[in-house]
Amino acid sequence: MSKVLEKCVYTQLRDYYQYWNYLTPDQSGFRPNHSTTTALLKVCNDIQAGMEQGNLTGAIFLDFAKAFDTVDHGILLEKLKNSGIGDRTLTWFQSYVSDRSQYVSISGSSSLPLPVTCVVPQGSILGPLLFTIFINDLPNVCKASTVHMYADDTVIYTSKPNLPQLEAVLQEQFTEVEKWIKNNKLFLNTDKTVTMLFGTAPKLHKLQNPHLCVGTKSNGTLTTVTSLKYLGMWLDPNLSFGPHIEKLSTKLYPKLGALYRNKSCLSPAVRKQIVQQMLMPAIDYGDVVYAAAPQTHLHKLTTLYNSFCRFALQCNYMTHHCDMLKELNWPSLESRRTLHLSSLVFKSISGKLPPYLNRLLPPAAPSSYNLRSRTSTLLAIPQYKKTVARSSFSYRAPQLWNNLPDIIKSSPSLQSLKSSLLTYLNTECTCKHVT
Repeated sequence: MSKVLEKCVYTQLRDYYQYWNYLTPDQSGFRPNHSTTTALLKVCNDIQAGMEQGNLTGAIFLDFAKAFDTVDHGILLEKLKNSGIGDRTLTWFQSYVSDRSQYVSISGSSSLPLPVTCVVPQGSILGPLLFTIFINDLPNVCKASTVHMYADDTVIYTSKPNLPQLEAVLQEQFTEVEKWIKNNKLFLNTDKTVTMLFGTAPKLHKLQNPHLCVGTKSNGTLTTVTSLKYLGMWLDPNLSFGPHIEKLSTKLYPKLGALYRNKSCLSPAVRKQIVQQMLMPAIDYGDVVYAAAPQTHLHKLTTLYNSFCRFALQCNYMTHHCDMLKELNWPSLESRRTLHLSSLVFKSISGKLPPYLNRLLPPAAPSSYNLRSRTSTLLAIPQYKKTVARSSFSYRAPQLWNNLPDIIKSSPSLQSLKSSLLTYLNTECTCKHVT
């Protein structure tokens, strides 16, 4: 019954904040139509837009120490009150978070229970929403930069023409963030809070010391890194996604080797299912972000994908990839990326993407519509000159969408779009090979 009651309260509280548009648009965690992928697209698109303008982008990736376990109940209730929650409802929330205790049990022996004076209840339905409300005002202290959060994974970034200006702004912003953290009784792990500098290769090459110098209140300096895993994706200074693809390959090849050693125990149907459900999700994750990586990087994933197909079919090395894909009825990796990106655009047009992504896909001006495309939506394509900017979501997504046939763009549902698009992409192989 407690879970049923929590769900009812959660639904009412969520609807209340959505109606009043209270929650910051810079939060992607625990919200409908939001995901780690949408957060990655937003952050990477902003960095690539900065590169198009010839700017450097500096970012601070915050690491909160046990963020969910250090939420002060008094501050949380005060923030609920300030958001318009009435006294009777506040009394209920006070009862919900108070009079809880915890103990440790090992091998039948238990410690004495201790009162829990802070923390949002772990494993609860309301916990994630309450934490989102607790840190909702963090972006307010960063007036001169952009903040994006996924739960407690927080990045602060800004773009400037040169390194001194960039360091000055980030230092000012980080000082304000440290004050906010202290006032809210949270704890920052300064050893794991790092900075990263982004820019085009020529821009970074001109710098004698391509590092950011951002000091902490304890007179220390945040570490600058050249690669970082953010929301499951490895970022590099040029956003080439080479390190991500390299680490992805390094992770999956040993798993494939272990499966090969046990192939005699697996039927063809099971082998196919293992590839689809255990291996492919790792490649599919974030493919709309890294899709425009250089072909030298993407080719590594294609080679890995072909190895998956050979394992599923147990065919020899000389079997051409087109023949394997046809027999398995699987699309190529390029087709999969096209399908995923087109699905995102369809969701945006249907109003099922976060506002921060919808703003990146405005409709084209009526004068740019040609006669054949008047029956479907055309999107505006930004006038980017640099290759790195043309790798951004705001450029690739409308370009891909505008080139799709009208009959596909006019699909009545997402499932219909996927089905039509797969048929459209499943063309005959043009590779020169002997079947």
